[in-house]
Amino acid sequence: MIQRDVIRTLIVETSSKPGNFAKVATAIGLAGGDIGDITTIKDGILSTVRDISVFCESSDQLEDVIKNVRALGPDVIIHAITDDVLKAHEGGKIRMKSRIDVRSLGDLQRIYTPGVASVCLDIQSDPDKARYFTSIGNSVAIVTDGTAILGLGNIGPVAGMPVMEGKAVLFDQFVGISGIPILLDTSDPDKVVETIKHIHQGFGAILLEDIGSPHCFEIEERLKEELNIPVMHDDQHGTAVVALASVLSACRATGVDPEKAVIGQVGLGAAGLAICRMLMAYGVEEVYGSDLQQEALDRLKSYGGQTLQSLEELMATCDIVVATTGVSGLIKPEMIRPGQIILALSNPNPEIIPEDALAAGAAFAADGRLVNNALGFPGIFRGALNAGVSEITYPMLVAAARALANHTKPGELIPNPLDPTVHQVVTRAVELAAQQK
Repeated sequence: MIQRDVIRTLIVETSSKPGNFAKVATAIGLAGGDIGDITTIKDGILSTVRDISVFCESSDQLEDVIKNVRALGPDVIIHAITDDVLKAHEGGKIRMKSRIDVRSLGDLQRIYTPGVASVCLDIQSDPDKARYFTSIGNSVAIVTDGTAILGLGNIGPVAGMPVMEGKAVLFDQFVGISGIPILLDTSDPDKVVETIKHIHQGFGAILLEDIGSPHCFEIEERLKEELNIPVMHDDQHGTAVVALASVLSACRATGVDPEKAVIGQVGLGAAGLAICRMLMAYGVEEVYGSDLQQEALDRLKSYGGQTLQSLEELMATCDIVVATTGVSGLIKPEMIRPGQIILALSNPNPEIIPEDALAAGAAFAADGRLVNNALGFPGIFRGALNAGVSEITYPMLVAAARALANHTKPGELIPNPLDPTVHQVVTRAVELAAQQK
């Protein structure tokens, strides 16, 4: 997912002369800014007023953007600069809302006392009925300890709440699931596992979110063993699903058989290790990983992967290279072998700029701007809940990745997460894979 530190909306008026808006776009680009949404507010005879969303890496870069646009002269006027991100988060992004209107005494008696007692007794006699007569079967707990919030690091669970709310919005909008944020004030694996075990009965599944490495591995593995509902750490497996889909699309574009290719993973944190495991689950015969931490290398070996001691050795060995280190410019152009596929997925700055990799001889290169977890986790959980399974398995995850790759249009790396059909195809693929257990 692309991340920028500063997002602002410029309300810009340009006189109705051909090329004036192009000058504005050029001025923004020359300062290093990226343009997002453009909305025309007024299209008059003499001038046009537009909302222009601008993404910048810093406040200084934003100042450069504003200075460049204002330097265009009297034909271009900035009327206002607004922070639409903060505005969108005012009051939070989610709320619990009733699905039933209470307009009469009869309504009250049906949904509360005395009518509700009969439903409680039904569930007492057959607990599985809670899936159908309560919201449990359509609810997912979004659990974080705040130790690995996006690219921000350990900022704490409360500061990470806007991300958890964002996940809840995507669950609701894309697949109709109720996502409930759960903020934990501990990172101790024993306490995290114990807390989730005590509250899990109110949810149909558990999404672990932005929990740092290495304790994320122990927490997920223990919960999967001890609970009877689906548990998935999105930063591991959600990322890995979308990364595998990206690899499959890149292989299709270059005529490479992914199962026969030698694939290397640079960086074995939560995402990197999960990508290796996903590639092996797909059927790739040779998967190598490299990392500066011996513990990470040992963890990959324990899952059946192979390791290489250096980045240089990995680059010289592998046909496909996936990087998730967070280190900008780590891969040098001289390391590229002709014909390699390079997926440098760190955001906002990749390990190597795709254009530089292609110029150095890569057959295919892409960065992580489109590799968005939002393509995977909604449909994965919807499919798991629909199938009524107790766990999310690798066949289900691989099916999700295949569905994403098959839904990708020629010339694209992966689908647009705003395509409503993409979540439907992922849901269906996961549900079918669950039924084939």
